[in-house]
Amino acid sequence: MSRRRWPALALVAAVALAACTGERGDDADEGAEPDPTTTTVGETTTSAPAVEPTLDEVAISLQEIAAVENPVALAARPSSRDLYVAEKGGRVLRIEVTTSGRDQTPRYQLQRTPVLDISDEVIDRGEQGLLGLAFSTDGRRLYVDYTAQPDGRTMVVEHTLGDRDTVERGSRRVLLEVEQPYANHNGGHVVVGRDGFLYIGLGDGGDAGDPHGHGQDPSTLLGTILRIDPLAPTGDLPYAIPAGNPFADGEDGAPEVWLYGVRNPWRFSFDRSNGDLWVADVGQNAWEEITWLPATSGFDAGRGANLGWNEVEGTHEFEGDNPDGAVLPVHEYPHEDGVCSITGGFVYRGPAIPALQGSYLYADFCAAGLRAIQVHDGAVLAERAWPDLGGPQIQSFGEDGDGELFVLSAAGPVLKVVPG
Repeated sequence: MSRRRWPALALVAAVALAACTGERGDDADEGAEPDPTTTTVGETTTSAPAVEPTLDEVAISLQEIAAVENPVALAARPSSRDLYVAEKGGRVLRIEVTTSGRDQTPRYQLQRTPVLDISDEVIDRGEQGLLGLAFSTDGRRLYVDYTAQPDGRTMVVEHTLGDRDTVERGSRRVLLEVEQPYANHNGGHVVVGRDGFLYIGLGDGGDAGDPHGHGQDPSTLLGTILRIDPLAPTGDLPYAIPAGNPFADGEDGAPEVWLYGVRNPWRFSFDRSNGDLWVADVGQNAWEEITWLPATSGFDAGRGANLGWNEVEGTHEFEGDNPDGAVLPVHEYPHEDGVCSITGGFVYRGPAIPALQGSYLYADFCAAGLRAIQVHDGAVLAERAWPDLGGPQIQSFGEDGDGELFVLSAAGPVLKVVPG
């Protein structure tokens, strides 16, 4: 099995101190220099701590652990150390993880027999395909999100896994079907949160500019991240609506909706350390954005949040002004130097690279390399790019049970982020 290392990159950019865009407070002195430790996010002013950024100390490389066909999602099964990778064409494969030696170095072996093969059910074209997978907290249930034959609707389906890492016959259970008006902006990411509920990302339904206004309409499931309880079917539904959902009563929005105002949330993740939610939303034609949504005592991150699309793209006017109460991104970047589409990742919490601790890693599909930001209380303390680390077409990230991160490239390899 290939264990090729992708070369490490020396420091290529100075640490940049940045602040989020926002309005000045009413009591600010006209023409006064801003306090360098204070940042305004929307209407909330926060103070950045006197903390030295560590991104300039990071030395990382990429280690190839498996070669698969167009990997688009990776999840760790809670009941084992093994990793599961989804190929966009419709297969789920297992990467067996064993350890050896005093330092318990992980070894990775790709198992060629699919755990699940739904290739004949999936449309694999453009932004469509098998797009996401996740496990229940006990590791018994596998959730997949895919674009279904023949009409392109989004399907979220549950399968039960047996002791031998095979899907139990007859266990397929459809949780959700959502009609899609166009073939793009399907979202497709699924995550089981620390609350045990299933979070489902759905784009605005496609075409340019959100012509149906789905982003600002929480009564539709499009342009949202949903939260459901798949383990408690209720009435005619194959799932329950968690009591804490912001529109649980169905009066002002669909009961399933957790947050709205997104264009195409191409990967979102919860910080395993504190439960904060990070959403990377693909822009229209000018700006890519990352939104940080802090948790309360480890839970409820993003509850009822409006992320602004299609009134705004990032912090910039699109169809109008930023909606009242909408959450501005903590970081954005323009379409320059060949970038085109953000790929969201994770806050790194693994033990292998101490200087990377607390940094959010992400990438852009059209530009080579990895990127990272360090954020505290809504202030970007530092950002860094490794433009020569990994090729373009990075389309997803994954996290194992220890908090180590993996990078998935449409070109085929599954790569692990390791010390450089």
